[in-house]
Amino acid sequence: MKKLLFLLLLSAQTAVIAVAQSNRASSTSANRVKIINGILEGTTEKSGVRTFKGIPFAAAPVGALRWREPHPVKNWSGVRKADKFGPRAMQRDIFGDMNFRADGMSEDCLYLNVWTPAKTNKERLPVLVYFYGGGFMAGDGSEPRYDGESMAQKGIVTLTVNYRLGVYGFFAHPELTEESPNNASGNYGLMDQAAALQWVKQNIAAFGGDPEKVTIAGESAGSFSVSAQMASPLSKKLIAGAIGESGSLLSLQPLTSLEQAEEIGVKFANMVRANSLKALRAMPAKQLLEATANPEAPRFSAIVDGYFLPKSPEAIFQAGEQAQVPLLAGWNSEEMNYRALMGQLQPTPENYKKTVQNLYGNKADEALRLYPGSTEEEVIQSATDLAGDRFIGYSTWKLIDMHAKTSNKPVFRYYYTRPRPAMVPEMGDAAPGLAGGVVRGNDPSAVKIAPSQGAVHSAEIEYAMGNLSSNKVYAWTPDDYKVSQVMQDYFANFIKTINPNGAGLPQWPAANTGDKVQVMHIDVKSEVKPDETRDRYLFLESATGK
Repeated sequence: MKKLLFLLLLSAQTAVIAVAQSNRASSTSANRVKIINGILEGTTEKSGVRTFKGIPFAAAPVGALRWREPHPVKNWSGVRKADKFGPRAMQRDIFGDMNFRADGMSEDCLYLNVWTPAKTNKERLPVLVYFYGGGFMAGDGSEPRYDGESMAQKGIVTLTVNYRLGVYGFFAHPELTEESPNNASGNYGLMDQAAALQWVKQNIAAFGGDPEKVTIAGESAGSFSVSAQMASPLSKKLIAGAIGESGSLLSLQPLTSLEQAEEIGVKFANMVRANSLKALRAMPAKQLLEATANPEAPRFSAIVDGYFLPKSPEAIFQAGEQAQVPLLAGWNSEEMNYRALMGQLQPTPENYKKTVQNLYGNKADEALRLYPGSTEEEVIQSATDLAGDRFIGYSTWKLIDMHAKTSNKPVFRYYYTRPRPAMVPEMGDAAPGLAGGVVRGNDPSAVKIAPSQGAVHSAEIEYAMGNLSSNKVYAWTPDDYKVSQVMQDYFANFIKTINPNGAGLPQWPAANTGDKVQVMHIDVKSEVKPDETRDRYLFLESATGK
C-alpha cells in the first residue's frame, strides 16, 4: 500500500513538473521572433505586451565606421536575448529632465526597442516609430517618457530608436566627404533613423506589425527628425504618417551647407589638434566627447549635405517633394520663458519696447502690434509668445503650413496648453529650468525660471505617450490623467486611421479644410478654435528676410 501511494505521489509530482516545463517552453516560444539577422528572445509584461529591447539595426559605428553611413548588422547564430536596453549614444549630461534605463553609454549605440501587443506574426497592426528629443546633443530610446507599453496596449506596435548625437552624429569634414560614396558628410544621426525605418520595413511583420502602416513621431529634435525623414529621398517612401511635437527643420535660420559644415569640422579638428581624419578616428570616444564641452567648440546639427537632404527642407516642401502623408503637428503654449527674450530686465512696458526695438529695428512697431506689451502682465505673455515662436513655434507652424499647401493629405494642428502640476515634496528645492528641464538646488550654473503659466517645452510627451506614472517628479492629478487620455487617444487614432477623431473625443477638423485654419487646443477642456496667429509667423518671416 505504501509503495502504491509513493508511486502515485511520484507520478503526480512528475506531471506537475512536466506541465511547468511545458508552460516555460510555451512562454519562451511566444517571446521569440525570427528577423532577417537571427532569432530574438524578448519578455512579456504583465499587461500582455511583448517587449524586445536592445535590437541592433546597424553595425556598431566605431573605428573605421565612425562618421560613416550606417552599415548592415552581421547575422547571429542561436538565440539573442532582447531583454534590456542597449547603450545610449555618446552625450554629455545637458538636460535635467532625462532619465535613462540604458545599458551605459557607448559609440556602439545603434539599437532599437519594440513593444508589441500582437500574439503572432499573422497580425498586421499599425506601427509607431518614435525619435527622442534633446537638441541632437542628448536623449535615448530608453527614457521612461517614451516607453511604448501604454501605446502598445492600444493596439499599436511601438518602437523607440537610438541615433548618433553631436559630434558623432553630425560632424562634416572634407576628408569624410572625399571618402564617402555619396560625396557627402554629416547627418549620420539622421541616416541612422532612416536605417531604422528600413529595418522596420524588413522586419516589423515578425512582430505583428504592418510595414505599410508606419507612422513616425518625435518631440523637439525628434520632431525636427520627423520633418527631415519626410524630406529625405532615403526615407520618405518608408512612412505612412507623421507626428511632429514642437519643431521642424523649416526654421527661421537656414540650415548650414555642406561647405560651411566642412569648414566648421576643420576648425574643430584643429581645436583638438587632429591633423587628419585618421587622427580624429583614433581619438578615444570619451576624449572626443569632452572636447565638445569646450566653450569654443561648435554645435553640430543637421545640414544640407546634398545626399540625405539634396536641397534645403524648405525647398523640398515648397516643391511638394516631401513624403505625401497625413501630418499631425503642433506646439506648446510656453515653449520658452519670457526671460529668454528679456534676460534679467524687469518685464515693464518700457523694457519690453527697448528689447523689441533692439531685435527688430524699424520693424519694431509691427512686432509690438502683434506681440503687444502695454502692461506688465501683457509683457510677460507677449514676451513668452515671442520667445517661444522664435525658438520653435515658427518652425512647427511652417511645417504645418507648407505641408498643407503642397500635399493632398490631411493636416491636423494642435496647441497644447496644460501646465504641469507642482513637483512632489520629495523634490525638495528643485525648480523648473529652461526647455522643460529640472534644476537641483545645488547646481549654481543652471538657469532657473519662474513657475510656468502654460505648457513648457517637452511637457506633453508623457501625456501623449500615456506615461505620466513613469515621471516621479510631478504630483499628477486626475485632471492630468484626463488630459493624457484625450491626447493619447488622438495620437493613437491618428496612427491607426490617419484621423485623430474617435468616440468620446471633441471633433478635430483638418487644418487644411475650410476657409479658416482650425486648431485643437488640448487641455482639461479640449476644444477647437480658429487660428488667430498667422500674422505673427508671416511677420517673423519678413523680419528675417525669408
